[in-house]
Amino acid sequence: MFLFPLLYIILFISSLYFLKEKQPNGIFIFTLFGLPIYTISLSITQMYGFTQLVPVLQTFKEIIIIVFFISAFFQIKKNTKWQTLDKIMLVFFCYNLLYIPLPIGGYSLFEKILAFKSLSFFPLVYFTGRIIDIDKIKLNKVFHCIALLTIIVAIVLLIEVITYSHLQSISGYAAYNQYFFDQAPTGDFDLSWTFQIENGMKRFASLFSTPLELAAATLVSLAALAALVTNPNNSFSFSKFTFVALIASLFCINLALSRASLASYLIMLYCYAWLTNKNIILKIIHYTLLFAMVVLVFFSFNNDFIDFIINSITFTNASSVGHLVEWTNGFDSMIKSPLGIGLGSSGRISAFSGENVGGENEFLIIGVQTGIIALGLYIAAYIYLIKKSHQIFISSKGRIRRLALFLLLLKIGLIIPLFTSEAESYIYISYTTWLLSGIFINMVSKENSKIEIIHELI
Repeated sequence: MFLFPLLYIILFISSLYFLKEKQPNGIFIFTLFGLPIYTISLSITQMYGFTQLVPVLQTFKEIIIIVFFISAFFQIKKNTKWQTLDKIMLVFFCYNLLYIPLPIGGYSLFEKILAFKSLSFFPLVYFTGRIIDIDKIKLNKVFHCIALLTIIVAIVLLIEVITYSHLQSISGYAAYNQYFFDQAPTGDFDLSWTFQIENGMKRFASLFSTPLELAAATLVSLAALAALVTNPNNSFSFSKFTFVALIASLFCINLALSRASLASYLIMLYCYAWLTNKNIILKIIHYTLLFAMVVLVFFSFNNDFIDFIINSITFTNASSVGHLVEWTNGFDSMIKSPLGIGLGSSGRISAFSGENVGGENEFLIIGVQTGIIALGLYIAAYIYLIKKSHQIFISSKGRIRRLALFLLLLKIGLIIPLFTSEAESYIYISYTTWLLSGIFINMVSKENSKIEIIHELI
């Protein structure tokens, strides 16, 4: 088990080494392979008695972004023309920053800073990709690494299923949450309720922190695979590797048992079929869904999975009712306080104190804390990325088109999880998405500059 924290540290150091060698592509070494094992590495470190080392390891994810951002900032060779998304992200960051000194809310300055980091660190991730040297970024390798991660995660998940045990049960997960977040073990498996559904069936998380994060990570995998296999003429070609990765993603999405992510997975496939005019994919979706349901029903005892689906559709299960209650509280808070009730009042910080308002919804978590202006900026950034990705996918060629397809599918796919969880807290998904979003706008800006030069020459 000690190999996990050791690997986590090695990946961190390796990324910094690549930066030293002026290879910014190295940031993905830690982002794609270090962040998925973040929680398990920290919990094992604490389990082995190195508790004081845990806060140091926790900072690695921020340090890697800050170091790469500073390095890229000082290597900018010419003035960067601001794009629309740049302005939205900067205003979002600065607006939320104002809520730290303002006397709004009942949390301490330190707690506000932590809440701000949780709420607004992703713009810094975005700007890191925005100013990085894109000529040295090998997107195909990035997508292949995401596919490789999917296969590795599926292998670990298969072992969990065969042994019918959680990796987190032997990694010190419960003790880690108890010590650092004052969260006592809950559920039938002494982990947390998210590791099971209402009828007691196990949910598995593989290398990730929770089954919900695993489920959301499969959406990243599906988008990366779509980018890899789609040719310029919208035909697609699978290699043995990409086919295995696709099967692995299907395996993961089904065993994570997340309603939101499973629906999003299918929506992404439909969107892909629509974008590429591939009716055959619709048939594949139908057959795959049927096969998955047959397999799950076969392995389900007392029709637990069928009950899970029916209760989800009718909103009669505890989880769905819980979402409705939290959403109602969040909307009520935003109506009463449209400028927000302060940093920390919703999301992870307030959840630890038991005073959470409107959680389990990324949009409401933002709106409750810093109001409708911040929420509007976040939604504007999201919509802009979807529109711009679609535009570039239709009109461009090459690697920018692949990245546009990746972001378009992923942003559409993440909409439902954003409504049902604090999705930006899934660091692997958040970092990967916003880093590549920054790289995408970086490419768009570069393409626009070339067009302007051509026009000037004409």
